[in-house]
Amino acid sequence: MEKIKSFLEQKKSEMTGLEKLLTSIPAIAPEGGGDGETKKADALEAWLKQNGFNDIQRIEAPDSRVSSGSRPSLIVTVPGQNSDYNIWVMAHIDVVPTGDLGLWHSDPWTVVEKDGKLIGRGVEDNQQGLVSSAFAALYYIQNKIAPAHTVKLLFVADEENGSTYGINYLLKNYDFFKKDDIILIPDGGDSEGRTIEIAEKNILWAKVRVTGVQTHGSRPDSGKNACLAACELSLLLHKLEKKFNKKNALFEPDYSTFQPTKREKNVDSVNIIPGEDVFYMDCRVLPCYPLAKVTAQFEKCAQKIEKKYGVKVSFEYPQMSESPATPVDAPVVKKLSFALKKAHGIDSKCIGIGGGTVGAELRRLGYNAAVWSTLDDQAHQPDEYCKVENIVKDAVTMAVLFSE
Repeated sequence: MEKIKSFLEQKKSEMTGLEKLLTSIPAIAPEGGGDGETKKADALEAWLKQNGFNDIQRIEAPDSRVSSGSRPSLIVTVPGQNSDYNIWVMAHIDVVPTGDLGLWHSDPWTVVEKDGKLIGRGVEDNQQGLVSSAFAALYYIQNKIAPAHTVKLLFVADEENGSTYGINYLLKNYDFFKKDDIILIPDGGDSEGRTIEIAEKNILWAKVRVTGVQTHGSRPDSGKNACLAACELSLLLHKLEKKFNKKNALFEPDYSTFQPTKREKNVDSVNIIPGEDVFYMDCRVLPCYPLAKVTAQFEKCAQKIEKKYGVKVSFEYPQMSESPATPVDAPVVKKLSFALKKAHGIDSKCIGIGGGTVGAELRRLGYNAAVWSTLDDQAHQPDEYCKVENIVKDAVTMAVLFSE
């Protein structure tokens, strides 16, 4: 234990260096106006090779929208003393856009070190987990020690936009995982590193298109106001929180949420009543409610609006995700809990979350996965930061996990 902690404490500057390198290369999906993960994956792969990782498999998911023509994921293997099961640590390469730059106090793509924190887009989500896992494995590589079981570091593309070109592509086209594998996803947690996420709310993203009849702002009687109809429909959909009203203390908040979010531009002038209006819903639904029941209620709400306003409503669902929970006594939960206790004296507890992770994609196929990390929950925020001490702390936990 002391050797692990001493080794990783001495790697702080190198951890910071890797964070700076990764942050300097934006890896944003086309949906966010970016060009994908290729340049960032290139830099990461080069760093891994320079630091002694020799078994690296690169998988390219074709995507004609990006200049490279594909979206890369990397699998780094560290052979263990035993290969009856593998220990996977899965982090994602991509990041979200910066949002309003006026809310940042520094360049999002240049890491700023301040008071033990690293500030920049992606430093926590999900580079902290990526860097921690790389250095946990580096302990075994540089000390020429074989971990107890074969370790697989999986760095995937496209986590922030549904994983079509990331973990879902791998699961569809390759047979990497075994049912007994330990799968850890360092992409969520709390400031103490105590909570282990074993369940997720079902996720439903809805694109709602309301089509009416455009007319002059002074003559609403001669048109059908799509904006007005859309506003009322968004409120109706939001009120479904009262219909799907069960609670589950595993989650925070402990109820299902139905929230209107993004709205597309409709007309260019104040004096035009729009004939089309498009808005989006982000719904996080407790696992006890199948999404088919939710979309059926969407249709009923739409029918009410169509009848009242004489408009047409259509739905698209950019993301629909349902997954079972990982059992509290699953090996990944037991082994991670043991590692936290051994490394830091932490007594862990299991929780559920409303956000989506790649864990859902695995659980749906029968693979037990746990999401955990020590972080301040800075994902997608301006001035996103991570604490250097948390990178080290999580690396220690993972290194202990690899030894069991």
